[in-house]
Amino acid sequence: MTHVTRPKIRRAYRTATGFLLCVALLLGVASQATAQQKDKKNKKDTPAPSSNTPSIPLPDEQQIDYLISTMLGAWQVGDTEKMHECYADDVTIVSSTWNPPVIGWNTYLPLYQQQRARMKQVRMDRSNSFIKVNGDSAWATYQWDYAGTVDGQPTVSQGHTTLVMQKLNNKWVIELNHTSVAEARPANTSAPASTQPH
Repeated sequence: MTHVTRPKIRRAYRTATGFLLCVALLLGVASQATAQQKDKKNKKDTPAPSSNTPSIPLPDEQQIDYLISTMLGAWQVGDTEKMHECYADDVTIVSSTWNPPVIGWNTYLPLYQQQRARMKQVRMDRSNSFIKVNGDSAWATYQWDYAGTVDGQPTVSQGHTTLVMQKLNNKWVIELNHTSVAEARPANTSAPASTQPH
């Protein structure tokens, strides 16, 4: 007759218990992975819920206000693709400098990029906006406040912009952008560096 001591029984019990725990853990992990795969498959097979609620288009004035905000936001961060979405390909840009009008997006783009490369920490705030819609044509005017660093110098300026827009294929685009600077000065002075007549 074989005699088994208590330590041998305890070791055998611990080994068997450890083995069963490992098996249970592996089975749990395997079943969890299977459940996750089934969930993924069900999600792939289930079509996305479609909204039966028709979207209500914004009134023209709100669409134009949104267009102006989008254009100014893109102008500030240098997002030329987003800016181009706001402008007609044959846009006319009249700047506050004594330069001829710039005709066409492709002509304006490199000039904007040269200007933007000289600026840092740009902030442009818009106020006193007025929008007038007449069929598929509209115009908007607003005042703006600019602050930023130009050629390494902190600069602030204020001015007015008037936009002429047209609705093409149910989308408003800017056909004319005319900007006038009322006051421009280095940020650390109180006297204007230049003033332009209205």
